[in-house]
Amino acid sequence: MSLLAAILLTILILVVGLPLFFYLWTKRLARMGEQLVPQAGDVIPVRGGGIHYVEMGNPRKQTLVMIHGLSGQLQHFTYALVQDLAQDHHVIALDRPGCGYSPRDDDALAELPEQARMIGEFFDKKGIKDPVLVGHSLGGAVSLAIALQRPRDIAALALICPLTHPVDSAAPAFKPLEIRSPRVRRWIGNTIAVPMGKRTAAETLRMVFAPESCPEDFLENAGGALGLRPQAFVTASADLVWAEQSIRAQADQYPHLRTPGGVLFGAKDPIVPAKDHGPTMTQYGLSYQALEGRGHMIPITDPDACSEFIRGISVMARIPATLVK
Repeated sequence: MSLLAAILLTILILVVGLPLFFYLWTKRLARMGEQLVPQAGDVIPVRGGGIHYVEMGNPRKQTLVMIHGLSGQLQHFTYALVQDLAQDHHVIALDRPGCGYSPRDDDALAELPEQARMIGEFFDKKGIKDPVLVGHSLGGAVSLAIALQRPRDIAALALICPLTHPVDSAAPAFKPLEIRSPRVRRWIGNTIAVPMGKRTAAETLRMVFAPESCPEDFLENAGGALGLRPQAFVTASADLVWAEQSIRAQADQYPHLRTPGGVLFGAKDPIVPAKDHGPTMTQYGLSYQALEGRGHMIPITDPDACSEFIRGISVMARIPATLVK
């Protein structure tokens, strides 16, 4: 074999073999993730996909609908919050469209109004009336979008470390998700994203949980292992890009917000800075409070404070709007 032929063969092996190797490795890791965190509930079809959810508590009590954030899944709430709140509430925790076990047909459905529309259709099919929306991080932005779309259908908003306004750039932990091409997003998601993500997971989680610590059982009991699936990367990337594009238009609508509620932050949140996304919402009728020394993942690191906050908002939901104002 000539030197040129050997070089060409080596290039061919690298071009074809490496992506195939990473693809097969990704498939293996995805199976591991699904074995660690299997589907927990039922899926209700909606236009453009479906909503996977779990349900606890007495349906005759006030309904809480819990909507997780970027790169998350419903286990962020079932980890510590749902069981406690279900003692005196009807609680539904769901996977946002495209996340966990909720299918999503197209990346463009990541736009905030589309996610709100899909979850709203889930409410209609499920027969959910006057819920309190508990939205964490990006789930807070989606909760606000639902309240703006359905101002008479939502009892109150309990927003935890919510994204509420445009940001200049993504937090460093989520920078690798800023991929605007759907084709490139899927190629990366099905080849190198999951193996590389597994190698850098410890550092990423350190940044997301800072200044607090990530619990040792996060991958299994908080659903983190579902991040080993290529769809998790694809969804999170699309969510990030479309949220950046749609949050500005949403923020312009806040003067029309008529739903009561409140905002709870970790004062040292490094992902969604409290000073930029919390106090600004008081002018639209929402209360604001911050937990000293806490970060972004307080539904997991400080569930007692979150439960107290949510219960306070739930009480507000049962007070006539004229008295709240």
